[in-house]
Amino acid sequence: MKDIAVIYSFNTTKTGKIAGRIKEAFGDAKVEMINAEEISSEIFMKYDNLILGVPTWFDGELPNYWDEFVPDLEDLDLTGKVIALFGLGDQVKYSENFVDGIGIMAELLRKNGAKLVGYTSTEGYKFEGSRGMESGRFMGL
Repeated sequence: MKDIAVIYSFNTTKTGKIAGRIKEAFGDAKVEMINAEEISSEIFMKYDNLILGVPTWFDGELPNYWDEFVPDLEDLDLTGKVIALFGLGDQVKYSENFVDGIGIMAELLRKNGAKLVGYTSTEGYKFEGSRGMESGRFMGL
């Protein structure tokens, strides 16, 4: 198996816990934990397999650290990259933009040639709308 990068903000508590569980699930495979707040194009392009922690902030926005990296991402050819996304959201308090950060990131990655993997069912969730949802499935959860 090729090296895998799990990229998330080291300053998050809940997303960080999930990132740790993801790393554990890979067992002995080489998984690099990378702080999204220190990401660069060079680091991002070093990996063919990436797992990105993308929480939703405010009214359905990307966190600042991902938003600041968007201009770099827009210039990258991500053909051949396999990327999974995960993010936490509150379907009760923020049902109108539940996991929108995932959808914003997914649109950008797919547009630049990345193959997205890791869909999960929306069954049992109640929310008004979401950019993080595609055909009744959450992207990357």
